[in-house]
Amino acid sequence: MRYAQMVMGPAGCGKSTYCSAVAQHFENERNSVMVVNLDPAAERFDYTPTIDIRELIHIDDAMEDEILHFGPNGGLVFCMEYLMENQDWLKEQLGDDDDDYILFDLPGQIELYTHMKTVKQLAELLQNWGFNVCSVMLVDSQFMVDGPKFISGTMAALSVMINLELPHINVLSKMDLLSKSARKHLDSYLEPDPRALLSDVKNNTSWGKKYRYLTKCIGQLIEDYSLVQFVPLNIKDENSIADLQLTINTMIQYGEDQDVRMTDFDQQDSDDNAGGVENFD
Repeated sequence: MRYAQMVMGPAGCGKSTYCSAVAQHFENERNSVMVVNLDPAAERFDYTPTIDIRELIHIDDAMEDEILHFGPNGGLVFCMEYLMENQDWLKEQLGDDDDDYILFDLPGQIELYTHMKTVKQLAELLQNWGFNVCSVMLVDSQFMVDGPKFISGTMAALSVMINLELPHINVLSKMDLLSKSARKHLDSYLEPDPRALLSDVKNNTSWGKKYRYLTKCIGQLIEDYSLVQFVPLNIKDENSIADLQLTINTMIQYGEDQDVRMTDFDQQDSDDNAGGVENFD
């Protein structure tokens, strides 16, 4: 069995930093992991990618082509679709070794995950190649410290979960950058209560009065599905990284097919007696 994390989220949420920290964590645990860059617009990494989509296609190829002449967003979509049209390249790059553990660092374009099918097709492809796959969605905690913004982030996360249909975990990144007061305020949001979140929405404004019913329906939708929860991540805290990876590894059943270490107690008793331990029966 092979294992994969598909690391996604908006631009600037810390996907590449996350991949680098997780790779270092695996190295510290003396486990192997590979990181695959699937962002054709990436400029620099904190890690060395094992496989790099830019060797197949670069964002500039789509933007500077005289016929295509895409913008940044259209270019990213084209590059991901081009990757899916060249599945053999990716399969050859990945190889076929058992027990591979791979982090896929995806582009920071939220549309790819919320309603487009390209990333879902990629996940299905990996599953057909024998991978246990999960999606890890990062959201910058600095933009989630009030009710309306948290509702927006929760709706985006719910959309991704429904679209991809994968084992999924939502991560609040950059917790180390929050002030103590913001961190304390954010704690009440980790398991979203729609009523508590909606209490932060101002109903005394003309906007609040006009869209009060819509806001109520959004809160009801979150409550009806009750799927969205967030795990805080402090990338500078090794325990925080370890706890998150334990949760993810349980989701994808990493290590469950390994042999259980057994102790032969009968043999141990014989060795103890042979060493001069008397047995009084």
